[in-house]
Amino acid sequence: MLVVLMALLIWRSAEPSVQTFGASFLIGREWDPVHHRFGAMPYIYGTLVSTLLALFIAGPTSLGAAIYISEFAPRRLRTALGFLVDLLAAVPGVIYGLWGSFILAPWLGSYVEPALKQGLGFLPFFQGPTMGIGMLAAGVILAIMTSPVITAVCREVLEVVPAGQREAMIALGATPWEVVRRAVLPYARTGIVGAFTLGLGKAIGETMAVTMVIGNRPDIAWSLFAPAHTMTSVIINEFAEAVDPLHLAALIHIALVLFLVTLFINMLARLLIYQISRRVKQWSL
Repeated sequence: MLVVLMALLIWRSAEPSVQTFGASFLIGREWDPVHHRFGAMPYIYGTLVSTLLALFIAGPTSLGAAIYISEFAPRRLRTALGFLVDLLAAVPGVIYGLWGSFILAPWLGSYVEPALKQGLGFLPFFQGPTMGIGMLAAGVILAIMTSPVITAVCREVLEVVPAGQREAMIALGATPWEVVRRAVLPYARTGIVGAFTLGLGKAIGETMAVTMVIGNRPDIAWSLFAPAHTMTSVIINEFAEAVDPLHLAALIHIALVLFLVTLFINMLARLLIYQISRRVKQWSL
């Protein structure tokens, strides 16, 4: 009920923009408050690229960490690592943003981006000036922020896999890695996808850290080194200065799109995780 009420309130505030621009708002590339021309495509593009890059980096890393913690780590180390993962998930986004601005971005601009440009410069994703600030920095900082969430959920999913799955493989003479690869991961596949989806939702909704490292330029560029904007960063940058009603409605229109997307992603993630828990209950019966 509360979610429906929030959606209605956001819709009413965004209605002038919805009526003025309609579906063209989502594909428009111009953002000009002076002449009342608004299009959200640069912000949708920046959100999509930085989020997918974060998931590309964080997904395998988080799954590997979860497998080690739940399947291979000694019991004492497992407890310590689990506590560390939960602690990292609780760090405020602005702390990550400050670290990204003063340490990560200069390091990327001085070492990583020049190396990528030299080795993979024939690809359009690794061309252009290497400033450190841009979509690559945003993707990396989002990967660092979402990794604890994905790791924690994957760990819980792996730990609820019935012991019978492992014991059956061990009885057949399987090695520990074969047990994980052939018994644990196939059984937990749905929950792992749910964990990735939950991390995707967190990455899309992240605001402060991304705003501090992405460069905040409303442009669509192939290069990962280029500055960009996300849906969250444009809202936080322009909301306080939006004195024109249509400008304010356009920002809330972006918030409405963001709200609906994150709501759908989180509902999907919860559904997938629920399915794995239901399978475990059926197995125990």
